[in-house]
Amino acid sequence: MVQKVTEVVGVSSEGFAKAADNAVRTAAKTVRNLRWFRVTELEGRVTDQKVVEYHATVKIYFDLEG
Repeated sequence: MVQKVTEVVGVSSEGFAKAADNAVRTAAKTVRNLRWFRVTELEGRVTDQKVVEYHATVKIYFDLEG
């Protein structure tokens, strides 16, 4: 078995967990055989002294076919 890794950034206004979930769900629309993921970085955006957006950088591992 050989796996490939791709890195994506999920975004949410609800929190880091939702941002990571958005990253995996979006990747799953175009990538088959997803196996696991690792959150490598957490960031956010602040507007008017309030957190308004959460970003989760996610490495997604999937099996290569063939």
